[in-house]
Amino acid sequence: MVARTVLFTALAAAALLQGYNDWQLRPVHPSDGPIAPADPQQMDADGAQVTTLGRWRLKPRARYDITARILSREDYHFDLLADLVPEDLALGWGPMSDNRVLRALEITQGARFYSWIPKQDLPVPRQVVIEHSANTHVIPADSAVRRELKHLRVGQVVHLTGFLVDAVRDDGAYTNTSLTRSDTGPGSCEVVLVEQVAVN
Repeated sequence: MVARTVLFTALAAAALLQGYNDWQLRPVHPSDGPIAPADPQQMDADGAQVTTLGRWRLKPRARYDITARILSREDYHFDLLADLVPEDLALGWGPMSDNRVLRALEITQGARFYSWIPKQDLPVPRQVVIEHSANTHVIPADSAVRRELKHLRVGQVVHLTGFLVDAVRDDGAYTNTSLTRSDTGPGSCEVVLVEQVAVN
């Protein structure tokens, strides 16, 4: 009987905690219009040094500055990249930060990919969707950034600054960043070492 009570209490506490976390991460519902109109800025990484985070070595490929709407987010705990990249953000800017475009799309995330399917006729060409959205592997540069990233909500406009990086683990596992916004499929994700994060 005691064991049952303890189990029930533990399950109830876990359910309450999950409910609280879900409430904290509830989506934001902005008004129509492009709320993150500017394209990401990518610049040379001149002078940037290879850094180490845990078992990973990170090679900067470019400086990166992006202000975008969060279209989706997915946490990861057990996959190959989880110790380096605890979450992915699907980000949209320009037309892909506008409800009038997003309402025509079903957006999903999983297995380190972001995907979209038209639910109705698209108000913009497919290539515009591709070139104005990206699945982004976000690497927190420190514990403060990790906390900020953990509390981001779908629908918010977030400003990230840092570096696009290639990452190699000491056992040979690796992930390389995309350096263009027009690619699709495997290898098309941006891998960002996030040094600063702010919600606009």
